[in-house]
Amino acid sequence: MSQQLQRKLGLWASVSIVVGTVIGSSIFMKPATMASQLGSPLLLLLVWVIAGIVSLFGGMINAEVGSAMPETGGQYMYFRKMYGEFFAYLYGWAGFVVINTAAIAGIAFVFAQYTEYFVELPRLAKETEQSLCLTIPFIGSFYLLEQLGVKVLAIILILVVTWMNTRSVKAAGVVAVFFSVLKVGALIFLVGVIFFSGKGDLHNLTTHAPGFDASFWAVLTAFMAATTGALAAYDGWNNLGFVAGEIKNPQKNIPRGLMIGIGICILLYVLTTEAYLYMIPVDTMKNSPLVASDALRIVVGIAGGGFVALLVMISTAGGANGNILPCARVTFAMSKEKNFFAFAGKVNSKHTPSNALWLQASWASILVLIGSFDMLMDMFVFITWIFYGFAAYGIFILRKKIPASEFPYRMKGYPILPIIFMGFAILYVGITLYNDIHHFYLGKTKVINSVLGLVLTGLGIPLYALFKTRKNKTQA
Repeated sequence: MSQQLQRKLGLWASVSIVVGTVIGSSIFMKPATMASQLGSPLLLLLVWVIAGIVSLFGGMINAEVGSAMPETGGQYMYFRKMYGEFFAYLYGWAGFVVINTAAIAGIAFVFAQYTEYFVELPRLAKETEQSLCLTIPFIGSFYLLEQLGVKVLAIILILVVTWMNTRSVKAAGVVAVFFSVLKVGALIFLVGVIFFSGKGDLHNLTTHAPGFDASFWAVLTAFMAATTGALAAYDGWNNLGFVAGEIKNPQKNIPRGLMIGIGICILLYVLTTEAYLYMIPVDTMKNSPLVASDALRIVVGIAGGGFVALLVMISTAGGANGNILPCARVTFAMSKEKNFFAFAGKVNSKHTPSNALWLQASWASILVLIGSFDMLMDMFVFITWIFYGFAAYGIFILRKKIPASEFPYRMKGYPILPIIFMGFAILYVGITLYNDIHHFYLGKTKVINSVLGLVLTGLGIPLYALFKTRKNKTQA
């Protein structure tokens, strides 16, 4: 009897996958950059709310599609129904080579970096780090030996969490719940300690930075720049669909898991940002890259820095698990459809797609070696939002293809909400591509992250031709 994936994930495991994937390191790093772009605490708050609402729209779209097609593979299976086999394959390939693995690598990278708050990881001499350089024309240069100790620890985290996920789906779900509860509890504690300390100033929540430009164009451009960072922080809400085939009562638990999970993330991001502002004026915050550490240090002293470092490590360890658990299911689904290497479609005796998990871990480890946190996160978010835009348009296609009776959950606000979501996706992709190329040729960056993501995605096209040829020969 062939081994099959089993439905063992309940509602709270579903919620924890959403929360565990979305909440990573960004809430501890992004507010400083956003403050420098906006210069207004009210706009900063509004950015988090708007970005959360847009993500909620995406979750609603995913919930409708996922409830009608509760199959493991998530958006890969959705795109297959929307646009056909080739587009679905291209998404699945992008998920493997850029989206999922770069997200995993980036999260593991931050875990390892914050470990250095407690233990100094080994590094090579600067000259040695620069000695091994991989240069790709028109894309950039990659220094493989930079931050070697950090990279090795990041790879170890990826391998350990992958091994845990090969042992048991149910255990992996329990781990996801554990890390998510721990992260949520830690953020609530952080917010509570800051607000109840009485050491902040409520005027900071409404006072603009000196020289704040309130003209329409200045506010609009600053708002959109900051919104892209917030959208990156909310990313991950779509991962629940990847394990739809392993969720109990998927017609109810998929939409509920998405709505509850995203709602928790919006609330936590808003409260945490307001706590930062309560302690640090927006004009000071722009010069505070470790804003959480700086805010807590005012309350409890230097020990606050260690607490925040530990908090980020907990958050990123949970984020790594939240990504590794569902993302390998895309590769698994592609293999079952004979659009990927056959060995990745095998299920082990523990009912987990172990081969797909280890393949994912191997490529994620390679990305750790060639990248940095910023490069990895920028690349994966850019490619992700291209496909998010197509996913939103796809709901119009599905409503024509599938009878209404086959949609157990129908999103509210159709067709306005999907159109708004597509508009955000187009704006995000356009601004990011322009900025990446512009900054590279000004010498501000070493790699054009968005173009690298496009090239890696494009490499899947000749592979598709190979898999298609093999499939046709098998069916002949």
